[in-house]
Amino acid sequence: MPSAGPRTPPLRDRADACPGALQTHSAADGELARVRVPGGLLRADQLRVLGAAAVELGDGALELTSRGNVQLRGLRPGAAGELGERLAAAGLLPSDSHETARNLLGSVLSGRAGGLLDARPWVRAFDAGLCADPTLAALPGRFLATFDDGRGDVAALGGDVGLLALSREAVALTLAGADSGLRATSDDAVALALAATRAFLAERAVQGGRAWRLAELTGGPARVTARVGGAPDAARADVPAEPRVRAVGAVPQDDGRTALAAVVPLGRLTAAQLPLLADLAAEVQLTPWRGVVVPDLADGSAAALLVEAGLVLDPGSPWTRVTACAGLPGCAKSLADVRADATAAVVVGALPADGARQHWAGCERRCGRPGGAVVDVVATGSGYRVDAPTS
Repeated sequence: MPSAGPRTPPLRDRADACPGALQTHSAADGELARVRVPGGLLRADQLRVLGAAAVELGDGALELTSRGNVQLRGLRPGAAGELGERLAAAGLLPSDSHETARNLLGSVLSGRAGGLLDARPWVRAFDAGLCADPTLAALPGRFLATFDDGRGDVAALGGDVGLLALSREAVALTLAGADSGLRATSDDAVALALAATRAFLAERAVQGGRAWRLAELTGGPARVTARVGGAPDAARADVPAEPRVRAVGAVPQDDGRTALAAVVPLGRLTAAQLPLLADLAAEVQLTPWRGVVVPDLADGSAAALLVEAGLVLDPGSPWTRVTACAGLPGCAKSLADVRADATAAVVVGALPADGARQHWAGCERRCGRPGGAVVDVVATGSGYRVDAPTS
C-alpha cells in the first residue's frame, strides 16, 4: 500500500505485460483486451465499433480505465485477431507495434470549455510522432504521457512525460509528475515531449531496461532532463497532487453549447448505454475518472436520457467517489465480488469511511486503484478491511 514517506522504487523482475488490443490477457472470465484511446477522444462511429465488438466478441460491455482507455472482457479464445481487424478499420489501431505504448491523457473538454489553450493538437501530434518512431515501440505498457491545457486535471496524474500550459505560449515539460524546469513554446512543445520520451528509454536501458515508469529510475527526472539538454527554469511551476477539476454534470462550453459530463458507475458502459452516447454527439471523451463527456450539445436536455440509462450527472452522488477492481468472477485472485458489494453499499447508503473517496479491491494487489488520497476497501478471507486514506 502506498505510504506518505519516501518511496522505494519497486524491483521489476519481469517485463511489463500490460494487455493491449492484440496482446490480450487471460482472465477467469475469458480474454481481456485493452484499447488505447489517446486523449480519451472517440468518434461516434468508433464508439459503435467498440460496442459491437463488446457484444459480438465479449461480455457486452466496455470498461473504462483511469487512463481514458477501454477494455473488453470475456473475449472468446482467438477473438483478438478479429478484434484487431475491426479496430484497425475504425482507425483505433494505427500501429500494431506501438499499440500498448499509446497511453496519452489530455485535459477534459480542452478546446471546448476552459483551459489556456487547446491540448488536442498536442495529443494528436505526439501520438503520430510516437507511432512514427520505431524505437518508441519499446516503451513499457505502463508509460503515461499527459497533456494539460493549464487547468490542472491530467498533470496531477503523475505522467512519466507531460506538457503543462503556463500561458498560451509558455509550456512546462513535466517528468514523473513534477516540473522539470524545461520550457517550450506551444508549437515546439510536442517535439520536447518526444525528446524526453526517447531520453527516458535511453536512461532506462543504461539502468538495466527493467523499469516500467520514469520514477522507478535512479535520479530519473534529473537524468532525463540532462539528456534532453537546455537550461531548466529556476522558477518551477506548481503541479497539483490532485486534479483541480473533475467535471460532473452540465458544463457550459465557450461557444455557447453544452457538454454533459457523466460518471459511469464502476466504469462499466453497458450495451444499452453505448448507442445512446453515439447517437447524441459526433465525438465523446472518456475521462481519467472513468466517466464520459458528451460535448457540443445545443442544451442540457439530453441529461434526462443519460440519467435514465444509468449514468450519473449529480456531482454529489456517491458514485463520484467509488471505484473497484474487476473482482469475482472475472479475476481468479479476488476474494469477493467487489463490484456487487460496492454497488449494494451505494444503493443502501452504507459506504464505509463516511463515504469518502474509496477503492474496493478483491485482494492486496488493489488493481485499478486511482491516484491520490483514497480509502482502500480490501477483501479478506473474513470480510473487508478498510484502510485509512493515503496518497
